[in-house]
Amino acid sequence: MSESINKIVIVGGGTTGWMAAASLSQFIKDKAITVTLIESPDIATVGVGEATIPNIVGFNKDLGIDEVELIKATQATFKLGIEFENWHKKGENFFHPFADYGLKIDNVDFHHYVNRAKLAGNKHNLQDYSFACALARQGKFAQANSDPQSPLADYSYAYHFDAVLYAEFLQKFSVKRGIEHISANVCDVQLNQMSGFIESVQLADGRKIEGDLFIDCSGFKALLIDGAMKVGLDDLSKSLPCDKAIAVQTELVADPTPYTRAIANNAGWQWCIPLQHRMGNGYIYSSQFLNDQDAEDEMLATVDGKTINNVRHFDLPLAKRKVIWHKNCFALGLAAGFIEPLESLGISLIQSGLAKLYTFFPDKSFNVHDTAEVNRLHNVELDRAVDFLALHYKLTKRDDTEFWRYCQTMPISDALTHKIAVYKSQGQIVMYDNESFEEASWLSMFTGFDVNPQRFDVRAKNIPLELVEKNLAQMKASMNSAAQQAMTHQQFLDKHCRAERDI
Repeated sequence: MSESINKIVIVGGGTTGWMAAASLSQFIKDKAITVTLIESPDIATVGVGEATIPNIVGFNKDLGIDEVELIKATQATFKLGIEFENWHKKGENFFHPFADYGLKIDNVDFHHYVNRAKLAGNKHNLQDYSFACALARQGKFAQANSDPQSPLADYSYAYHFDAVLYAEFLQKFSVKRGIEHISANVCDVQLNQMSGFIESVQLADGRKIEGDLFIDCSGFKALLIDGAMKVGLDDLSKSLPCDKAIAVQTELVADPTPYTRAIANNAGWQWCIPLQHRMGNGYIYSSQFLNDQDAEDEMLATVDGKTINNVRHFDLPLAKRKVIWHKNCFALGLAAGFIEPLESLGISLIQSGLAKLYTFFPDKSFNVHDTAEVNRLHNVELDRAVDFLALHYKLTKRDDTEFWRYCQTMPISDALTHKIAVYKSQGQIVMYDNESFEEASWLSMFTGFDVNPQRFDVRAKNIPLELVEKNLAQMKASMNSAAQQAMTHQQFLDKHCRAERDI
């Protein structure tokens, strides 16, 4: 009989470490397993990844966390999607909602009917047929009904929150549920000389912490998976052009929007993430086309409101860990690699990493085939995510700077080339296994960048064009009317989950 895992050690705190701890507190509740988290008192949380995607809502709900309590504690606002400004061309915007567009008719995707009408010479904007887009356009917010009268009202939301406050919230939550918290620096990692497995970590105060399974949440330093076990990285810089970031917080000067703004700049893009108590701003850019001081000057010239902290500079090592599970060490978060935050995937990848660990949860034998499958799934997931992010740059028509001209010519994967070609031909969206983004997200990008298919699904001809046009007009009017009746985002926050501003 194999021996069960009895002791899990998490090295590193912050958002990643405490998400792992909180999730594990639920996973082990009926098991004879203890979890210890070791957090350095000298390393601050990076704390700039403040936008999320909808699966964070389910993550917190599954842990039994009260949503209103969480929102108040983290100064959170709601996120219906991302507004992309100046990406396709200067002066043009489009929205990426957390929602589908329309409904299938006779088993044919809705956008084929829109494409049919457009090819007939009629003007249509696919975003007119998403309720989430209608809400965002009007600065409104409403929680989707779990049983909506119309399937058209089915949409998802995520959060903007203070990542430091979220880590603090999960720390209290986890400790209350039995997670041991040690505040200390790890100064050494002891490996078994025969097997290469981690036996223990040595703390600066002299303590030695032993474990069966070690989870590396130590950020870019990757103390365990890289520092001790020498598992390197695969470079992604040829697939994603931006390798630097700066961030600064500013005072709010207007009501927070129910979406993230991603604004294309001269050599990258700028984010605006509204919280209840402040605005998070940052600039992701390419050092090949812009130096640090010019990037800072460019961002500070465009932010609204007075700055409330100093500008922070970050190098972004665009890379994925060769494997995230090596022997008895499992890497999460930045220790597992980094792809830029354009679509707010950072926290989601922590969640998907944990899900893979639970699906293939080991015993002390650490079956090599199980670990190999987790690593395969993770690599595929990252490859598909990188393709989606690269699409944002590749489809631009901007040629006003050297950076954007480079983006149009930069190399992309064969898989992404194939996806683009198939959509251009017939409007069909190719989906692979382990995609982080669903068909509607790919559709948002194709339509937002004005990629117009040459044809459409021939089955969309089965309904008379006049009837299609009539139904489209009714749908657009219905969605706009319903959005008008909703509260503004600020009214919703004030009524249901307003946080204290003075923190």
